[in-house]
Amino acid sequence: MLLIYTPKITSRHKYIFKLFFNEIYQIKFQITEREDEFKAFDAAKLNYSNTSFEDEIFIESIGLLNEKGINQQDINVSPQNNIPAFFQSQSDSSMGFDVFSASFYLVSRYEEYLPSVKDIHQRFQAENSLAYKHDFLQKPLINIWANSLMQKIKQKHPDLEVISPTYNYISTIDIDNAFYYLEKGFVRSLAGFFASLFNFDFNGIQQRFAVLSGKKKDPYDTYDTQLKLQKEYNLKVIYFILLADYGLNDKNISFTKRKFQLLIKRLADYASIGIHPSYGSNTNFAKLPKEIKRLEGITKREVTKSRQHFLKLTIPETYNQLVDLGIRDDYTMGFASAIGFRASICSAYTFYNLDTETILPIKIHPFAVMDATLFYYLKLSPAKSIAQISALIEEVKNVNGTFISLWHNDTFSNYKQWEGWESVYKEMIKVAQS
Repeated sequence: MLLIYTPKITSRHKYIFKLFFNEIYQIKFQITEREDEFKAFDAAKLNYSNTSFEDEIFIESIGLLNEKGINQQDINVSPQNNIPAFFQSQSDSSMGFDVFSASFYLVSRYEEYLPSVKDIHQRFQAENSLAYKHDFLQKPLINIWANSLMQKIKQKHPDLEVISPTYNYISTIDIDNAFYYLEKGFVRSLAGFFASLFNFDFNGIQQRFAVLSGKKKDPYDTYDTQLKLQKEYNLKVIYFILLADYGLNDKNISFTKRKFQLLIKRLADYASIGIHPSYGSNTNFAKLPKEIKRLEGITKREVTKSRQHFLKLTIPETYNQLVDLGIRDDYTMGFASAIGFRASICSAYTFYNLDTETILPIKIHPFAVMDATLFYYLKLSPAKSIAQISALIEEVKNVNGTFISLWHNDTFSNYKQWEGWESVYKEMIKVAQS
């Protein structure tokens, strides 16, 4: 067992020690406020305070975990052994900086509680994050720090039983628009026809009639390809289904369409299914319970997984709502405009609500890369995208984390703007599974 000493135990201490020693690594540990108990303990121990007692693992506390609420923090990022770090120690500590406070700041998304300029969808912007500004967004910094601390602990206490993490890959796929032409109804199909006519898109008109007449497969009906790849590479796949009422940013097919329902049931036979909370549910909270009920009605299974449509994540309000509705796992943690690790971690973790200073009963599963980010925001070619993805996978493998990708069913289509992108997914899973 590892005994951890800190002069006053707070909920923040309990949270961050649980993250390091239960969620990233697995170690039996206890926390004590008693200095005499700590000094008398004759086994593995870690001192997290302002004063070093003896020849123990010592992490100097800068005090963030003793605070309550949100305050502007003085942060100076500088390298420690060639790795970015902040909250530097004033004395000779084992890590050279307060690794627990720095990790808490990043993983709690402390900076997202502070005032900032939002994007057009009222999302916290990647460009405003500490990780983006100091060029460590594409590094799972908390896992790197945890690995470094664990090496120091094991070197000093080789008999301490430690269960290390293992690398894992999860493919997640959002279905925002199940079909390009099919099941849109008369009014939407007619509007689409006239839009193609107005833009002189005669190929689109021809394609529409071919699909609607059954002569061609709908270009977004890529599910056979997905399921084939899933079986071939033994992938763990999670689908997130948009079942919203029609709106400006919620344009999937009606949940009442039988073909759509049969598709969902088919996918549920081979993969996990989660809800894709609608754009509209962020301003009208009454929408999401209905959407969850629709999915449960189709699959006849409890819905416990989610990912926000448009990655509309407002911290902590979004997680509070999801918890109230029985969601236990969320996969929204990532940026739309940049690839990498929004919370600087590539392991699943429980969420800490800074407003209430409580640990919420929801697991956060951060993703590292999204197809739309590569294409729309970064404007990368398929070849350059593969290089960027491979670098991220290597970072995750180096710390035995979990690499999660976010793809869409239309990206597999090789249709219009997505020509050549099916190969990106194939190359990604080859690298991720190798």
